[in-house]
Amino acid sequence: MLPHMTTSPSFTLVPRGPFSLVEAGAFGKAAEPAGDWPGGGTLESGVLRLAFCRDDLAGHAGVALRQDADGVHGTVSGLDPGEPVDPVRDQVARMLSLDGDGEAFAEVGTRDPLVGRIQAAAPGLRPVLFASPYEAAAWCVIAQRWGRAQALRARERLSRELGEVLDVAGAPVAALPTPGRILEAGRLPWLPELKQERLRAVARAATEGLFDAVAIREGDPAEVRARLRTVNGIGEFAAGLIHLRASGVQDALVHGEPRLAALVGAGYGLGGPATAEELDRIAEPWRPFRTWTAVLIRAGGRRLPELAAAPEGAPLPRRRTPSRPEPLALIS
Repeated sequence: MLPHMTTSPSFTLVPRGPFSLVEAGAFGKAAEPAGDWPGGGTLESGVLRLAFCRDDLAGHAGVALRQDADGVHGTVSGLDPGEPVDPVRDQVARMLSLDGDGEAFAEVGTRDPLVGRIQAAAPGLRPVLFASPYEAAAWCVIAQRWGRAQALRARERLSRELGEVLDVAGAPVAALPTPGRILEAGRLPWLPELKQERLRAVARAATEGLFDAVAIREGDPAEVRARLRTVNGIGEFAAGLIHLRASGVQDALVHGEPRLAALVGAGYGLGGPATAEELDRIAEPWRPFRTWTAVLIRAGGRRLPELAAAPEGAPLPRRRTPSRPEPLALIS
């Protein structure tokens, strides 16, 4: 007899409008060092591999993604027999902004010629998000006052030793520990004591439901960010990152991002970086995709010759608080 063959759970997402898995795999990797970044995955031979804490915070999932003319196909690992695939599918859709209407987003480019040109230069580029607000908050704490490379190494070690290493299309990919695992672990010897304390605070807040993606996405932005700032170690910058980079929000205004201000200033002939008031005015035609458009400009704007030489923008002022992650930007 032939051996019994098991089939891995799978799903298909059909994008509405342009979407590129290649762009998703490259998103956020322009900065050095090259390689993985929290919220993205590794794209090799047309396969994007992801491993993350599930939204229910009870376990992990690994997903291998491929794209063809019929859609984006995901093969799931890490689920127990009988566990539903739909929540993982929906989480991946949010992570890759496949839960939004790309056809309607393309209409922004017809209202704003500069946006249209960037869309043409970066076809199918959409925001790639952290796997969840919990993972974004954990990254903010790990990255406080550390360079990106050091923070990535610490996150990888934490994931391998306390999280779960999943087989994703034949490759081992480590997922961040669940909040419960962090709270059970006691001391986290790979992090300074202050980071340990703050990571435990993030884990406790996660178990209390503070990082629910739907509540963050649909709530009033000022109120949402104020609630996030009640968590020890989450300051103003981190609260903005969690809101914009993990919840799936599509139309929140983006302020305080110097590179975006510089690109908007160059693209719209302002003679310098856009002020908050100028950005508010210019962003009106971007509704209901002001967040998506800000990400597009920042991540793809330099593909236009006139924006390639735009100044980087003055760095945000440093504060005497370790609540701001360095050097990851708010939106890309």
